[in-house]
Amino acid sequence: MKDWELEAALAALDPFAPETANYELEQYSTSAHLAAQIVLCAARSFGDVEGQVVLDLGCGTGILSCACALAGAARVVGVDVDDTALAAAAENLERCSCEADVDLVRGDVDAAPPLRLAAVPDICVMNPPFGTRNVGVDARFVRFALGRVSSAVYSLHKSSTRAYFVDRAPEWGASAQIVAELKFDLPKTYKFHRDESRDVRVDLIRFAVGGDALPPPPPPPPPGRGKGGKGKGGARGRGRAKGDQRGRGRRR
Repeated sequence: MKDWELEAALAALDPFAPETANYELEQYSTSAHLAAQIVLCAARSFGDVEGQVVLDLGCGTGILSCACALAGAARVVGVDVDDTALAAAAENLERCSCEADVDLVRGDVDAAPPLRLAAVPDICVMNPPFGTRNVGVDARFVRFALGRVSSAVYSLHKSSTRAYFVDRAPEWGASAQIVAELKFDLPKTYKFHRDESRDVRVDLIRFAVGGDALPPPPPPPPPGRGKGGKGKGGARGRGRAKGDQRGRGRRR
């Protein structure tokens, strides 16, 4: 599927309706353009998405789930705590007519006991809450996702929080790589919004489980310079999730 075809298919989907969007959950619609950029970056730069099991944590109305399905994912699991958002996601998935198996699961990253999935996703692609209303929820989403995937998490965050996530990633058993700097066009969603839209600078961060996103070591010095070369390192292979996942879903 060409870039413009993916974006056009996503543009036909319904975003969050102002009358149903939940401010406490920081629900904002991800634009078709932004969703396409996120998924195509994962697919083309790292060979992810196609043929994989993908988790969309905080799936909302399902635009990232649809994007992954249309980009060739084998299975997509969309998780959200909001039943209204899940209903909208189900309608959008019907509309995009993708071939991938897509399950919507109702779940909460802060629930106890924690949400358990029937299979291990290869990757997670998500646009979590920024933590404006619920401080720290953005980090909890990342940690939750890292604990459930076998390979990597692609997550959108305010550029102002970049240093925090890069510094914390090793503590969470991962490495963080800024793979794209983007503008998030936040649409007017709530009554207190004055502008029709507002651009927010965001980073698409790839968190690699076990640190396989770290840059490779430098090449060994030429013969006759130095005491010998270092061995070359290799990126770890991605795990493949198998099995069924059933239930209902959640989003930011």
